[in-house]
Amino acid sequence: MTDQSESTARTDADSPSDDPGGLLPDALQRRRDKIAEKPTLNLVYRIGVGVIGTAVLIVGIIAIPYPGPGWLIVFAGLGILATEFSWAHRLLIFARGKYDAFADWLKKQHWSVQLLFGVFTFAIVVATLWILGALKLAGGWVGIEWSWLQSPIL
Repeated sequence: MTDQSESTARTDADSPSDDPGGLLPDALQRRRDKIAEKPTLNLVYRIGVGVIGTAVLIVGIIAIPYPGPGWLIVFAGLGILATEFSWAHRLLIFARGKYDAFADWLKKQHWSVQLLFGVFTFAIVVATLWILGALKLAGGWVGIEWSWLQSPIL
């Protein structure tokens, strides 16, 4: 019975949904396999993918409340990380599912809930722009020099 459970555990661990290697196109996967044959080059490659993927992910997280592709950038960063790290692949699948579920939930809500969500998002954007000093900068472009536009930290 132990042999059967070990083989089942091995099969579950090797399932395609947990294997990040299947995310690359065939031509890139062949190159990746050649890189993997050299341990030092493989380590450098994995570190590079980790740094780039993390940087893209952080930019995406910062961009979420702003108009534009914030969530797309987050998923791109996770996708980059998922090509090398199985934890990122699992997180990508989980996050996409939760994002889709939230979007579906929001679409089903009354227009007032949707409006409240939009106003809340707008408030986050304006507060962030104020804290970063962008409101004073933009006001200066059009000749508005109101003191409350000044950032509290800059």
